[in-house]
Amino acid sequence: MTVATVQPHDAAGPEQAVRLVVVSAGVSDPSSSRLLADRTAQKAVDLIRASGGSATVGTVELGPLAVDIAQAIVSGFPSDRLRNAFERLAAADGLIVSTPVYKAGVSGLFKSFADLLDNDLIIAKPVVLAATAGTARHSMVVDEQMRPLFAFLRAIPAPTSLFAAPEDWGHSELGERIARAATELVLLLRSGVGSAIADTAWNGYDHRFGGTATRAERTADDVDFSTDLMRLAAGGKL
Repeated sequence: MTVATVQPHDAAGPEQAVRLVVVSAGVSDPSSSRLLADRTAQKAVDLIRASGGSATVGTVELGPLAVDIAQAIVSGFPSDRLRNAFERLAAADGLIVSTPVYKAGVSGLFKSFADLLDNDLIIAKPVVLAATAGTARHSMVVDEQMRPLFAFLRAIPAPTSLFAAPEDWGHSELGERIARAATELVLLLRSGVGSAIADTAWNGYDHRFGGTATRAERTADDVDFSTDLMRLAAGGKL
């Protein structure tokens, strides 16, 4: 397979490192889901560095956050650890998300985490979608379940999805797919298309008050307390 040369993006500047974040819903040790995501992240880093850029990789492991996720689903209030995970996703330039497949679907842990994300948290953010399973029968879960989910979140999934069953790990085809997906991710990042979309259309999206999106966050300073409704809410009179 021929991997395209990735040219540095002038707008980013030579000193600015690309921030990648891996999100892994794997719970075993070692985790095949984490391994697949890590290999993809490393390939993306290699491509960026080969073109004269720099990159960092952070990881959000969902297994240790399982109790926090369950409590937030019930209470509606994320813990500090969970909010930190959201903030890391919001600050990332690109994501690699990976989940095991159970019973013909993504893991409940992965879906519950996604259910807690603000709808504007990863708008126009490039992302590689990946999954692992014990059988190739689950190979379409990535495109049938994960891709619509991230379309709803308005992210930009790379065209190539990744899936690995046990028999795939010993074949070169998996490495070729990883290289293709990583190349697509880096080209999306270097094109600046995600940032351009968010910069241009941000105000047209729905935003959650006090949410965790890093761009144009809405806080109490954005509230107009002089309106009739807000004066009534504060106990005043019209």
